[in-house]
Amino acid sequence: MNKLVSSVLVVSMTLLNTGIAFAQQTPAPAAGGAAGGAAAPAAPAAPPPMGFFITSVGKGDGGNLGGLAGADAHCQTLAQAVGAGTRQWAAYLSAQEAGGQPAVNAKDRIGAGPWYNQKGVLIAANPNTLHAPGNVNKATALNEKGELINGRGDTPLMHDIMTGTQRDGTAFAAGTDRTCSNWTSNVAGAPGGAMMGHHDLQGAPTDNYWNMAHASNGCSEPNVRQGGGAGLFYCFARQ
Repeated sequence: MNKLVSSVLVVSMTLLNTGIAFAQQTPAPAAGGAAGGAAAPAAPAAPPPMGFFITSVGKGDGGNLGGLAGADAHCQTLAQAVGAGTRQWAAYLSAQEAGGQPAVNAKDRIGAGPWYNQKGVLIAANPNTLHAPGNVNKATALNEKGELINGRGDTPLMHDIMTGTQRDGTAFAAGTDRTCSNWTSNVAGAPGGAMMGHHDLQGAPTDNYWNMAHASNGCSEPNVRQGGGAGLFYCFARQ
């Protein structure tokens, strides 16, 4: 009988030790994973922050934007309204040499990039690619709310975007006014006007660049709206 008990004890201890060893060798499910070790799906990456938009509304006073500072403030206000006010915004506008003050190039005002629209689509990686010619068109040049701006074929037409700028992003030489007296004039009729770009790249018989297409015939609100404008301009995050 003692031999039988001893044998049973030996077998029991062997089975117990085997179970312990097996349990120690079996890996536990990964933290956060499903049963069987399957990894949890990765969260989708957040889109890059908005760094470019066309103003959804103008300032309502033709080419008088309050100068470059006033235009920048308008960009900042619109960005703030959609939760993007922590970035520093600048209007894509040039100023011509005047009154002893040097010219200001739009391309030098907007930072180093990259810039994405409200939907996370890349507009340009830097100022050089922005002007070569970047990814500005009707589908990508959205306002700060992510909305399309009316282009050729839409009513009302709103594709005239004020820039005062040449195709390479630089200011015009002193002489013929292309900036409505550096964005301080609302005088009706020529001489003077604002150089416009076409965000939809359509409409003019020759140039249809996003930042240079034709000049307005004066600086009043009706002048900048005549032919397909709404007093809108481009805004870029420079920081």
